[in-house]
Amino acid sequence: MDVEEIARRHLADGVPDDEIVRLLSREIISIKRNRVTPEYAEAFARAVVTEVRNSTGLSGDLFTYEPSGSTMGEFGVGSRGAGDFFAHRQIARIIGRPAVAVGVEEMDDAGAVSAVGDYIVVTVDGMHSRLSDFPFLAGFHVTRATLRDVYVMGAKPVALLSDIHVADDGDVAKIFDYTAGVTAVGEAMGVPLVTGSTLRIGGDMVLGSRMTGCVGAVGVSRHLTARKEIEPGDILLMTEGAGGGTIATAAIYSGFPDVVEETINLHFLRACEALLASDALSGIHAMTDVTNGGLRGDAYEMAETANCRIVVIEDELRSLVRPKVLAMLDALEIDYLGVSLDALLVVAPPENAAEIRRVVESAGVTIKEIGYAEEGAPESVLSVGGEIRDFSPRFRESAYTPVKKVVDEDKMDFEEMKAGVRRAADAAIAKKERMLARLRSS
Repeated sequence: MDVEEIARRHLADGVPDDEIVRLLSREIISIKRNRVTPEYAEAFARAVVTEVRNSTGLSGDLFTYEPSGSTMGEFGVGSRGAGDFFAHRQIARIIGRPAVAVGVEEMDDAGAVSAVGDYIVVTVDGMHSRLSDFPFLAGFHVTRATLRDVYVMGAKPVALLSDIHVADDGDVAKIFDYTAGVTAVGEAMGVPLVTGSTLRIGGDMVLGSRMTGCVGAVGVSRHLTARKEIEPGDILLMTEGAGGGTIATAAIYSGFPDVVEETINLHFLRACEALLASDALSGIHAMTDVTNGGLRGDAYEMAETANCRIVVIEDELRSLVRPKVLAMLDALEIDYLGVSLDALLVVAPPENAAEIRRVVESAGVTIKEIGYAEEGAPESVLSVGGEIRDFSPRFRESAYTPVKKVVDEDKMDFEEMKAGVRRAADAAIAKKERMLARLRSS
């Protein structure tokens, strides 16, 4: 609960200070219970109102921003669908086009810069927001995810970093359990956790026990397997997938806790290790993990980045989802093609497929051919029994919890929202330019 946000909204509505203090005091006591007195709650609430009043109505570049008119939830940011992809392309516009080997505008799994003949690959992943009450799972899955993003760029991970934030009333043990999840994966793969940060969410202003954070990774490579290297004529190979944070969340909140066990593995990482240690790596054009809105989202992003048509053939796809996971998704009517499966997707010339499959299978991981790239407009399509169907990402990834199914019903005018988001990004770019001019002239 964000007490600053509550106070700010009430003040904007013209609610008298004393009434806001009364409302806030009640909420503070409901969260902190017997750990605070009514006197403390009232004093805290009055201080909040004072701070909010002092920080309201400020003007100028340093204190204001151009609103988009859409909230994060309404626009689907973080929900790995069309809205999320559009927002990330606006971020890429704000960053611009720095002189790098792989930049954010390519929407790849990680970025890369050249350094003394090698490529330094850097990436970061946020923990799954619904795993706040399950810190070990949160740490485990976010670490596995960030390592995947380094591996699929053809890089060897060399270091991890962690950033963890817990709200004011969260137990300190959460950061320990989370760190245990991070280092369990890191140590198993021989990648050390070398630095990080630990803070409270919103400092004193956010009550409750919510946890959020991220894990970043750094890797080194001599051969990049970025999406832009995909060529017409390449084939798509995909490994089996059991899911990670998304599948674990779906299982926990939909009453299938036994399915979580399926997600505790290192199959993806070990398949990548085998490829990096083999000559097969040089025959791979691109790799990615099936996460961003599922195969629907990743195929779409690949087609956009490589400027070609991606055809996905469904014939073998269901067999690549672990049976227990697939049974849960079917029971919950969740589209398995629109949810993160954490499978490895490899794109390579057809003549290299046999060796790639041999190496991956030597690591004990199943891999099959599931499609191809061809000349054509940058789009992704699905072939079902020879019939071509649309395979573009939906506004959000498949609704995989009861709450998400409700949220997914809230439809708004996407084109209208995009215009507001684009306008806000334009304003941010203009502000950046003003600040750069100021900094360069000082």
